[in-house]
Amino acid sequence: MDTFRRLLITAVLAGVIAGVFVTVVHQIATIPVILKAEVFEKAAETAPAVGNSATADGSAMSTTEHDHATGEAHEHDEGGWEPSDGLQRNAFTAAADILTGIGFALLLAAAYAARGTEMDWRKGLFWGLAGFAVFTLAPSLGLPPEVPGTEAAPLMQRQVWWVATVALTGGGLALIFLTRQILWSVLGVAMIVLPHAYGAPQPVEHHSAAPEALAHSFIVAATMTSLLFWVALGILTGFFFKRQFKAA
Repeated sequence: MDTFRRLLITAVLAGVIAGVFVTVVHQIATIPVILKAEVFEKAAETAPAVGNSATADGSAMSTTEHDHATGEAHEHDEGGWEPSDGLQRNAFTAAADILTGIGFALLLAAAYAARGTEMDWRKGLFWGLAGFAVFTLAPSLGLPPEVPGTEAAPLMQRQVWWVATVALTGGGLALIFLTRQILWSVLGVAMIVLPHAYGAPQPVEHHSAAPEALAHSFIVAATMTSLLFWVALGILTGFFFKRQFKAA
């Protein structure tokens, strides 16, 4: 019970600090890009409502009616609740970042304890970089971050592929760096390559309401933000883990 308490304290301290830090980074790097993309997304949503197309007999028919008449399958998004811009949206972003930080910090702290070696902030940095490779870099090779208004494959398919990629990448890195045996390292490399050889689920048609340059900017901003988050989280968990367990 005492060990769990120390792990929890480590995770909360590191997660809160890293979460607040990445919230600030989000405000600078990713949120401005998202807000710009949402302008294009809303414009694309309203455009069909005002556009009319002529039928064969010359009568006007709305785009929506035309789609139904030709039998094209499409979905209508239901208007769900979303936080308002400003304080409410920023508060939800901060809460999500902090909770994410605590969750991943607990995962790192548990890995430190299971590893059983002495930890410090330097070693924590390498664990943080490994976390970035597992949870951000590897999945992003197949499913890069997307701005609002981007067509995507079905959610369930993307989730399954993401989970499988994370599990195989984490297991592969563990075999490469923790066993240090040739056969296990070869198997680790194969595990890392496998989900990308299989391929990530893709939409039938690639389309984004936002310009390509804006979508590319978001990929860069989101990836760099995640890198800073994992670097900070690794350093902080290593630091607080050492303080919590140095007298244990």
